[in-house]
Parts: sequence; C-alpha cells; structure tokens
Amino acid sequence: MSTTYLAITNDTERQLANVEAVTGATTLTAEDSGKVFILKAAAGAQITLPAVATSAGLRFKFIVGLAFATTDWTVKAATNVIEGSVLVNGAHVAGVDENTISFVASAESIGDFAELVCDGTNWYVNGSGVSAGAITLTAV
Repeated sequence: MSTTYLAITNDTERQLANVEAVTGATTLTAEDSGKVFILKAAAGAQITLPAVATSAGLRFKFIVGLAFATTDWTVKAATNVIEGSVLVNGAHVAGVDENTISFVASAESIGDFAELVCDGTNWYVNGSGVSAGAITLTAV
C-alpha cells in the first residue's frame, strides 16, 4: 500500500508566526512588522513604535512570557495616536488618543497580550489581560 503526502505550498493555508523574545528596551522598525514579541525579562523596559506616518500596514503583537515584578513593560508611540481597547479582568479599557500601553508589573499574567495595527494615521490596539490593572492605555 502506498502513502500519498500533500505538500501545502499556499501561504494562506500555512502560516508560521515570526516569534522574537524581547529582554530589554527596543525600537521597532518596518522590518519587524508581523512579528510576535514575547516579553521575557524580570524587569520591564520600553518598546518604541515606528512613526505613525510611515507605518501604514504595520502590525505587531506583544505577549507577556515571563512574570516581572518591578518595572512595567511599555509600548510607546511618539504622539497620542493609540486608539482601541483591551479586555482586562472582564472589563473593556478604552484608549482614545493615547501614546502608551503598559503591561503593569505585579498585575501581569503570562499570556496577557496586546496587538497593534497601523493605518498611517493611528495605531489600533486590541488585547487581553487576566488580572485587574494588568494592561493600561495612557497618554504620558
């Protein structure tokens, strides 16, 4: 009896995530678009987004991959262009004209996440955090 194997060559059927661990401050570029960043350090740091005007179509995902007790992980835009909401402890946390997403130290859970997509005018966020106060959206 012979066995036939089907090779999937269509990228819409087979898609692998480009995953990268982040352990310190990072400035993202267009080349990082589509990546999933796992936040893996005992102390958080700042991740800086590219300028919104040159970022249409870019997307990033950030996932807490290690508990951090002392310092928040932040994702920061240069201006107040973060819009959207995250679901935190069962409640929607709205963001309107914000510039910072914070994964809050001591409130985070492994697996908390935020995704961002840019249209060249704004960064649009959605995400989820398990514990109260795990993710905040602010203009600092």
